[in-house]
Amino acid sequence: MEQQTNTASLKIKRTVAALVAIGVLGAGGAMVVHQNNAGANAAATAAAPVAAAVAPAASAPLVALPDFSQIAARNSPAVVNISVTGSTKVAYDPSAQAGNDDFGNDPFFEFFRRFQGPQGGQRGGRDVPTHGLGSGFIVSPDGIIMTNAHVVRDAREVTVKLNDRREFRAKVLGTDPKTDIAVLKIDANNLPIVPLGHSSDLKVGEWVLAIGSPYGFDSTVTAGVVSAKGRSLPDDSNVPFIQTDVAVNPGNSGGPLFNTRGEVVGINSQIYSQTGGFQGLSFAIPIDLAGRIKDQIVATGKASHAKLGVTVQEVNQGFADSFKLATPEGALVANVERGSPADKAGLKSGDVVRKVNGQRIIASADLPALVGTSLPGDKISLDVWRDGKIVNLTATLGNAADKVAEVAKSDGAAGKVKLGLALRPLQSDEKREAGISAGLLVEDAGGAAANAGVQPGDVLLSVNGHPVNTVEQVRDVVEKSAKSVALLIQRGPDKIFIPVRLG
Repeated sequence: MEQQTNTASLKIKRTVAALVAIGVLGAGGAMVVHQNNAGANAAATAAAPVAAAVAPAASAPLVALPDFSQIAARNSPAVVNISVTGSTKVAYDPSAQAGNDDFGNDPFFEFFRRFQGPQGGQRGGRDVPTHGLGSGFIVSPDGIIMTNAHVVRDAREVTVKLNDRREFRAKVLGTDPKTDIAVLKIDANNLPIVPLGHSSDLKVGEWVLAIGSPYGFDSTVTAGVVSAKGRSLPDDSNVPFIQTDVAVNPGNSGGPLFNTRGEVVGINSQIYSQTGGFQGLSFAIPIDLAGRIKDQIVATGKASHAKLGVTVQEVNQGFADSFKLATPEGALVANVERGSPADKAGLKSGDVVRKVNGQRIIASADLPALVGTSLPGDKISLDVWRDGKIVNLTATLGNAADKVAEVAKSDGAAGKVKLGLALRPLQSDEKREAGISAGLLVEDAGGAAANAGVQPGDVLLSVNGHPVNTVEQVRDVVEKSAKSVALLIQRGPDKIFIPVRLG
């Protein structure tokens, strides 16, 4: 028996040494195998000193995969399936032949075609039923449910199906298309609810879990990690989305996104897809924002949004060089609305907003996203880069009436040493027509300026933030610039900065 034990111990030692040699078992960790075999257990006991000798005293902690089974079991009863019935108007095309259009097989088609006539609104048009599916979650025992606004858009009837298969007709308390949040109410009590967490506590790389009804499959659980935070999408929502790689498909919209503590940290809203299905990129609305919108809707039936009153654009490397910024970060103020909170706070065209309430502005879209998550009347502190130094301003936000700061996009700049502009001072009547007090008219554009997007008929207002009224002022600023200049151009009623690369 002793000889068998020594033989087993020798085999274990050789195995461990071999695994260390080929890299399967690192010198800083140990491999534990559980077996229901007495002989194996004895061998493992004999091998323990070897494992201890291989592993250093301060080995790196092992990362365990999360077990979402308890979170799914505890929260699935509060996740609901939402089905929506609506209608859309389809017009009859008199040139289409019966049997070749949408109405050809309808036995009542000829009746409606003959007797509805022009007074029907669209010459024989009719309402065609539409159906949609989505998800939601219960946040109050008396039947308050959160979901996406686009799930219940144009809904004539909304039905909520609970996890226990009960169904209720839901009332839409209100929607906010700007943030894609909707709040529903069903006539029920003592319902299970989900706990709400704080999306601000999420970290990139953290595990998250989605529960919803993709393609109508109730209580489907998918998991992944937080890929990024504060994502701005090319729409007018200005929502700082949570990006994940959790599998989200049509029907998941409006469903909850949980952290590993079983708290809702987001509402699954959008996917990036070229096929219509999941491709590894899904986006959720932060629950911190969604909760504030929900409270407003429950209290008043609608949501209000804050307004700063600026048009901003990206700070690229050309602008960073022009304004002597160390990094191309921030929101470049292209225009300030007269009488707006920004105007009252002292913001000017050419300012670069670097921080809001101490939070860095990396991309220009970060500014309207932060403003959009605030409420009218809130005060925000702004760190602004102006004339080579930081200026601190305070703004009291106004009411946007569902309009928030725009993000203007400029064309890329490429160029040569000279600007390539033919300029002249504006006449008095031209100034009045343009609504400005100073500036230079671009009579012709070529070279670097034309490549950057400057056009004849534009009005040049400033260069690198310095207002210009004469050609000499333009020449003076350009000569002092090393790599690029930022031209503030007015084109019609719009103002935009255009970077022009000099060398």
